[in-house]
Amino acid sequence: MKIYTKTGDKGTTSLIYGERVSKTDLRVEAYGTCDEANSLLGLALTHLQKLTFSERDEAIKILRKIQTTLFHVGAELATPAGKEVKWKLSEGDIKELEDVIDSWDQQLPPLTNFILPGGGEAGAVLHLARTVVRRAERRAVAIGQDVNKLVCSYLNRLSDFLFVAARFINLKQGKEELTLHQ
Repeated sequence: MKIYTKTGDKGTTSLIYGERVSKTDLRVEAYGTCDEANSLLGLALTHLQKLTFSERDEAIKILRKIQTTLFHVGAELATPAGKEVKWKLSEGDIKELEDVIDSWDQQLPPLTNFILPGGGEAGAVLHLARTVVRRAERRAVAIGQDVNKLVCSYLNRLSDFLFVAARFINLKQGKEELTLHQ
């Protein structure tokens, strides 16, 4: 099977079930942005694998699971309205993120000012992934009522998770958080 099909050469692509849409369609924008975020998580994982701290393997496992879930979020966004979604998010997926957020956040110093994205390489990439997830969320919201509400909730919670994850990884690396000074 060849990787190229030439079917997108005129600016269209297929959604799940074969419906052709413009590559600028909101659904394509939304699932494409999820793909960007997923790629950034892959980059963060390459940096994370080089680190040594007690929760590293747990963090890697969590991020890999999120990559899989984010792939399924993209598939859900690529499914046209009125069609069967083969894999659906559940409240449990969101609860898993919340549980990790709560656990890691308890170990962090309290926020007293805005944090500038950065720190170590893994933390900086997680901050970048957070901003891309926020864009994916905005694109999903723009699609409207045809999107499973859990998709928007998951993306919202994922950006919260990535903020806490960046802070957590930076803390474990001993990287100082730079704050906004007014």
